[in-house]
Amino acid sequence: MNTLVAILGLGFLILIHEAGHFFTARAVGMSPRRFYVGFPPALVKWRRKGIEYGLGSIPLGGYVKIPGMHRPAPSDVDVHFGRAIAERPQIFPITASLRRRLEEGEMEAARADVRELRSELDGAPLSTGARRAAERGLQELEDGLGADAYWRQRTWRKVAVIFAGPGTNLLLAVALFTVLFMIGGGRATAAVDEVLPKSPAAKAGLRPGDKILEISGGPTAPGDIRKRISSSHGKPLVLLVQRGSRLETIGPVRPTKQAGTYRLGFLLKGAGLSFPAAVWNSVQLTGRAAKAIGSSLGSLVHRQGRKQISSPVGIVQGSSNALHQGLQTYLWVLALISLSLALLNLLPLLPLDGGHIAFSLVEGLRGRAVGREVYERVSVLGIALVLMLYFIGLSNDVGRLGGG
Repeated sequence: MNTLVAILGLGFLILIHEAGHFFTARAVGMSPRRFYVGFPPALVKWRRKGIEYGLGSIPLGGYVKIPGMHRPAPSDVDVHFGRAIAERPQIFPITASLRRRLEEGEMEAARADVRELRSELDGAPLSTGARRAAERGLQELEDGLGADAYWRQRTWRKVAVIFAGPGTNLLLAVALFTVLFMIGGGRATAAVDEVLPKSPAAKAGLRPGDKILEISGGPTAPGDIRKRISSSHGKPLVLLVQRGSRLETIGPVRPTKQAGTYRLGFLLKGAGLSFPAAVWNSVQLTGRAAKAIGSSLGSLVHRQGRKQISSPVGIVQGSSNALHQGLQTYLWVLALISLSLALLNLLPLLPLDGGHIAFSLVEGLRGRAVGREVYERVSVLGIALVLMLYFIGLSNDVGRLGGG
């Protein structure tokens, strides 16, 4: 059950990322063609105001189709209509004209050619494969030549739409941190909030509500409790706690190592912060976490840095383990994953959002769109790097799952 909740949590982060793109695109005048909860193929779909909404059969994340991400290229004509031309040579003059218009940048004339081509192909006897390719090509060209096509927009609109995805993940992280600081994630107390089932603390008899006064004979401030336990290196500890009006001795109890740290298996209550203080602390925490994540990305050239990479498998495993430790721990981890997704997507590599933002800025400076072939060449490098990170992370996760 914990694994399912962890998977759904990761899917939710992807969904709100896509929702950020979708609603911002609509706000600045671009009309997305599709918005799916889950990934296609669709289980259910419907159309409203020219947008296809649907529930995908793969229940993770979401999918948004923004029209005309790239300027239509002459080569698109050959790709989409090659089979149709072979089966119906009568359309060759139209496709040749369309190709020439695209080469010369005569976009309005190209739109007229597309309309004529659609009229010519409607009802024409074509094989299923040729019909499907031609329909897809007509739709892509109509979207790419439309007034709301992404590539035709002003730079600030393009950057806003693309940044909205990681920006939404960033805002969610800050919001979750704020809520957690308000409900008890602020100043630490010595009172036990939760004892994890089957943990050393549970077996030794520690209870929620106990107030920890001493650890192994030494008075311990609330902020030092975790440090005292983790620095034990697994040696047995004795806890003196206040339970109601009585003093109780817990232990000796031996901490166990979890995720590289020695723990007894309990959570302390935190003193909630006011809303302004919680917001300020969440912004500070976001900055520190972003700096740490950025440093970890910079250390990928070193073997030790590569060992820290996780794939979705490891993310789900870590989220599941956090959920086992309690809802608040899970929400802390979910907020950090949301922040990580935002920063990863802002890397200036295609096909990541940061790559599209970089190209949009370059196009704004040049005053004209970059050709699709340039996008494709740069994307090959970006995809290779992303796949490399994915397989390194997957290899690490498989090693950890296998006990290596």
